[in-house]
Amino acid sequence: MSTNSINQKKPVWALGLMSGTSLDGIDAALIKTDGVRVTEQGAWLMHEYSAAEKTRLREAVRERGDMPALERDLTLLHADAVRALLKKANVSASDISVIGFHGQTVAHRPHEGVTWQIGDGALLAEQTGIDVVCDFRRRDVAAGGQGAPLVPLYHAALAKDLELPVAVLNIGGSANVTWVGGEENLLAFDTGPGNVLINDWVHSHTGADHDEDGKLARAGSCNEAVLAALMTDSYFSKMPPKSLDRNHFSLEPVRGLSVEDGAATLTELTAAAVELAQKHFPQPAKRWLVCGGGRHNPALMAALAKKLKNVEAVEALGWQGDALEAQAFAFLAVRSVLGLPLSLPTTTGARQPTTGGIFFVATQ
Repeated sequence: MSTNSINQKKPVWALGLMSGTSLDGIDAALIKTDGVRVTEQGAWLMHEYSAAEKTRLREAVRERGDMPALERDLTLLHADAVRALLKKANVSASDISVIGFHGQTVAHRPHEGVTWQIGDGALLAEQTGIDVVCDFRRRDVAAGGQGAPLVPLYHAALAKDLELPVAVLNIGGSANVTWVGGEENLLAFDTGPGNVLINDWVHSHTGADHDEDGKLARAGSCNEAVLAALMTDSYFSKMPPKSLDRNHFSLEPVRGLSVEDGAATLTELTAAAVELAQKHFPQPAKRWLVCGGGRHNPALMAALAKKLKNVEAVEALGWQGDALEAQAFAFLAVRSVLGLPLSLPTTTGARQPTTGGIFFVATQ
């Protein structure tokens, strides 16, 4: 099957790939969609990065290292993830119409007109035998948008039968929220740090990749003075749509705290930033639906529950929380092929609804 089979009259199987700012691994997921509705959520998996691969990626997000070599190696890892998912789902490449390949963000400075995701779409198409859409963000930035977040239209497609409005909160490296008031009545923006500062803090002190089960945060206490200083950052006073570069926030304000108090303070920062985001909503959300890796952190979920009403992980609705962002790029790949918008003025700040993506046809 190829993109020639994609039209809005018949749902097709699409595969999405996501490597986020948490740098934990590659999420791969299958969905069946016509680019408007999601008729089935299929198999998914996470291909975890090795310690050496994580080190190379940490260098890359600081715009250091051999980028061409990393891009090739990263693409080959994504091809491995595709093959593993096809095997898990017991389907062949010919059953998949298109791959949505996000790549790895190594720079995101939309105020300068810059967003950069490494990943070779042509190589991935050759490796997998499946047509590929990649480079999703630059068209939006060219149209005056933030280039992020791009998941809101997928959130809206999943939430269409819920009692609205709802807020879908994705806690990855950064945290972003989609306020869904209807199919095209959306507001979306990055709320602030998600897991990235917590992960970097824990890694710098213990070598671990994250605060497993929020144990360090739960053993510490939030330093209210440090938190107040962090909350004075200019990002929080900006009006949405807005998005964050991974390196916008620094660990400098928490230097000198114990590892436990630092983890507790940074966890509280993520939750406080989400609470603050509510002031931008046209109406209060009836419920908060949390996806992304952050929902696995009990300390963070408890902090959110103290500040928000009706907070629950998306599994309560039967959604696949770890797969959601990868699924979104499968959905966006189909929309890209159809020339449908991937973003709206209220989700990224683009001047008009904007499509995007670069298309590579696989050798048949």
